[in-house]
Amino acid sequence: MSDRYARQMVLPEVGAAGQAALAAASVLVVGAGGLGCPVLQYLAGAGVGCLTIVDHDTVEETNLHRQPLYTMADIGKPKAKTAAAVLKRFNPTIEVAAVVARLTPQDAATLVADADLIVDAADSFAVSYILSDACHAIARPLVSASVIGMTGYAGAFCGGGPSYRAVFPEVSVDGGTCASVGVLGTAVAVLGGLQAHLALHLLLDLQPSVLGRVVTFDARRLAFGGFGFSGSPEPDGYVPFIAPEAVLASDLVVDLRSPDEAPEPFAGGRRLSVETVEKLLVRQPPLERIVLCCRSGQRSLAAADRLRERGAVNLALVALG
Repeated sequence: MSDRYARQMVLPEVGAAGQAALAAASVLVVGAGGLGCPVLQYLAGAGVGCLTIVDHDTVEETNLHRQPLYTMADIGKPKAKTAAAVLKRFNPTIEVAAVVARLTPQDAATLVADADLIVDAADSFAVSYILSDACHAIARPLVSASVIGMTGYAGAFCGGGPSYRAVFPEVSVDGGTCASVGVLGTAVAVLGGLQAHLALHLLLDLQPSVLGRVVTFDARRLAFGGFGFSGSPEPDGYVPFIAPEAVLASDLVVDLRSPDEAPEPFAGGRRLSVETVEKLLVRQPPLERIVLCCRSGQRSLAAADRLRERGAVNLALVALG
């Protein structure tokens, strides 16, 4: 073995056996943006043998202040392929595969099954729940993180521990995005670096395990916090995300986006808001499956909670991006 990993192999927590374990590991990283960049850099640097990068997006100039894998020359190029090329130049001893596609529930099951550990770096409500469902089904560990503005968290779910849904069964409809709220590059770097550390902690099987732990970070106050959630019960049933192609002609489609977001409702559906979605249940829950659609999945989740509280059971969610 070369000197590349000498400084980490000298650690008793790593050694030759730990380095061999990293070289044999396969990690799926969904998202090659602000969180994904430090995750990918540090996993590649540590010698994780196989990285699969899933991202549908292209590089934009507004990404560059917090996504140091990319340069001005990369604007317009697919992030997954660009990141893969950079990582191979950085560490040619590892394998890196790029999947230029939006993650769907159908793809997630196969991608998760082919990996030893999954990193959710997409910062998307829909992706977090889709990955959690797939990981929980086959006990794969999932490291998920999110950051908006100056605060965020990273945690380790599934893999025999509670799922993401057990900890975050509901979402706030008022949650913002990096575009609407803003984000500081260094805050993203801290959370992405923490995500990479949690992944390495699990791959090296260090004890006590980080499964069932969430770490929070407030960049304004320079304060870390967190909590443990081992033993948290799984929710009694949940509403699944489905791909847009899985919507049937017989479904009752509800588009929660505004006319400004989408001049034409998805699949010719009915346009309602989270606040007015109960109109579907004026008399009783309809016999058709209700499919709730929005951009990120955030409003769809909130609308589903409202409908379930009023007795609706045949529901599905679509995140249209």
